[in-house]
Amino acid sequence: MNIDLKSEVRRFVEGNYRSNRTQRNSWKAAPAVFGAISALVLCGCGAARPMHYYQLSVPANMGQVQPNPSGATLALVPLLSSNIYRDDRIVYSEGPEEMGTYEYQRWTEPPAAMIDEVVLRELRASGHFREVVTQRSASHADFVLRGRLYDFKEVSGGPLLARVTLEWELFDSKSGAMVLSHHYGHDEPVASKDVPAMVAALDRNVQSAVNEMKASLDQYFATASTNK
Repeated sequence: MNIDLKSEVRRFVEGNYRSNRTQRNSWKAAPAVFGAISALVLCGCGAARPMHYYQLSVPANMGQVQPNPSGATLALVPLLSSNIYRDDRIVYSEGPEEMGTYEYQRWTEPPAAMIDEVVLRELRASGHFREVVTQRSASHADFVLRGRLYDFKEVSGGPLLARVTLEWELFDSKSGAMVLSHHYGHDEPVASKDVPAMVAALDRNVQSAVNEMKASLDQYFATASTNK
């Protein structure tokens, strides 16, 4: 303990007594004295809690896949989200209106950024497109994929659940028309009541969401190719 606690307390008490000795109700200073003692004890002896960081996974079997030279070029626009998902804290909810965040349990990046990275890598690895690029290089893209993240959180108050709600829209760059809309919403059961189990459930839920979205894209392009 680096602080000389007795000296600091004595100095505070003596100074407080001198400043209050002309007051008849000097006893009112007692709460401040005890508060100072508590603060000094906490500062001198308290140990900081460690931070724990988590990230979403990408399937390990994603090897080098040759892109389809006759396929479309697809540009990804970063997911939109509410302010609470632009932070790296893990979000929980205890009811339909109330939400909160864990202080010492965090993501390596904000949720929307992590999901964007998973989508980018999985679509590139699918080999179904000539090229998959980000919005920064989208000027030559045939199609643009936009999305919004609505839920990415722990839901308590009953069975513990990991909720993910996402929506994607595909636009034809030439016409500007929306040609496909895909909505995903699912509550994944959590195996145990701890944060690592919650993270694993959210991870599984995101993988399901991305797989559904990829299947929807494949169906659209297969139908469009047939109708040409």
